[in-house]
Amino acid sequence: MDTQSTTSVQAESRDMRSHFALIGAGPMGLAMAKNLIEQGIPFQGFEMHSDVGGLWDIDGPKSTMYETAHLISSKTMTEFADFPMDSHVAEYPSHRELKHYFRNYADHYGIREHYLFGAVVMSASPLGGPGEGWRLAWRDAEGREHKADFAGLLIANGTLSEPNMPEFKGTFTGELIHSSAYRDPEIFKGKRVLIIGAGNSGCDIAVDAIHHGKACDISMRRGYYFVPKYVFGRPADTMGGKIRLPMWLKRRVDGMILKWFTGDPQKYGFPKPDYALYESHPVVNSLILFHAGHGDIKVRPDVDRFDGHTVHFKDGSEADYDLILAATGYRLHYPFIDKALLNWQGDAPHLYLNCLHPERDDLVVLGMVEASGLGWQGRHEQAEMVARYIAGLKKGLGAATSLKAEKAAGFTRATGGMNYIDLPRMAYYVDKATYRSAVTRWIAALKGSAT
Repeated sequence: MDTQSTTSVQAESRDMRSHFALIGAGPMGLAMAKNLIEQGIPFQGFEMHSDVGGLWDIDGPKSTMYETAHLISSKTMTEFADFPMDSHVAEYPSHRELKHYFRNYADHYGIREHYLFGAVVMSASPLGGPGEGWRLAWRDAEGREHKADFAGLLIANGTLSEPNMPEFKGTFTGELIHSSAYRDPEIFKGKRVLIIGAGNSGCDIAVDAIHHGKACDISMRRGYYFVPKYVFGRPADTMGGKIRLPMWLKRRVDGMILKWFTGDPQKYGFPKPDYALYESHPVVNSLILFHAGHGDIKVRPDVDRFDGHTVHFKDGSEADYDLILAATGYRLHYPFIDKALLNWQGDAPHLYLNCLHPERDDLVVLGMVEASGLGWQGRHEQAEMVARYIAGLKKGLGAATSLKAEKAAGFTRATGGMNYIDLPRMAYYVDKATYRSAVTRWIAALKGSAT
């Protein structure tokens, strides 16, 4: 029997009712594991891949990385504050550098020994009411199935692995793929390419198609705000001042800067955004406008229907393509648990500070939070708050009792008054300053209550 098999059998035979089950070993799972260790909370981790890193390991079974993928935020604004990236790492690291970063993180904090690798969680069901624990069923790397009962369930399996593939009218007889299946730009060689969707991945992949394909068009349903990666020679996301500006003023200042550095995207055929700056995630890409200005890519409106190799667009125009890549995003996906148990409302679970269940203290969803500039440090703070809350409940701390009461009393998402556009990917978007202020306030309260 190999080491992995022995570990799985031992995990099942141990009494796990004092342990929390932590699903996922991507950035959020690693942050949660680190904080659980620091707070002395016993847990068992489950990861379907053979190592840590989540989607940043291109060889992972659920990774949606592609060979040319890099961070769209700078390393200094993204890294964990207590584990900075090495000085030789590029300002916008590739997925290869980040895979090593997370493996080094796991080594540094002794995280791997707490995980079962090659373990696919098949189901999670409550043993009873709030606080009565959970039963997990999983399959190990050898295909054997196991079950064990746990004190609580911490879900950190990521938000960017389940493709959101729209239905199109008609039939396309060329090659149609979702961006989640894209790996290497060689697939574009000699082909007429249409990219559907102009988010960050869509624009990045469009640049690949421009360089490797015969021709490339991009279909856009709505307009976007484009942000350059560098402003005055520095990563754009490092340019913000320490003084928090009111949103009306921030929009005016940042909008002026964008005009200086990106000009008017509408002159290249990009549609004008029908929403205000920061009401959706901007596209951080310096090259898509460059190529549009050189005539290397043509902007098309939304797709109406397919007919063989021909795509008909909603403005009445049409064009022929060999390959269509749908960069249409992802949807939240927790296949091992009933959606009703997650307090699902609309396109996402409705949870206090995007993680804490209003009624159950033994169920947490981690990493279901997006905000411009939140970085992994913002997610580490979420993990620290959760770990301190779990520890505080066990110790009977007053701050933990207060947090429990507040999340049970009803709440709204921490949008800071922002009117985010109505899209599934924005259903768990928050205002960074509002969100981090609330999370760090609870961390401080839980720390103070423990002394």
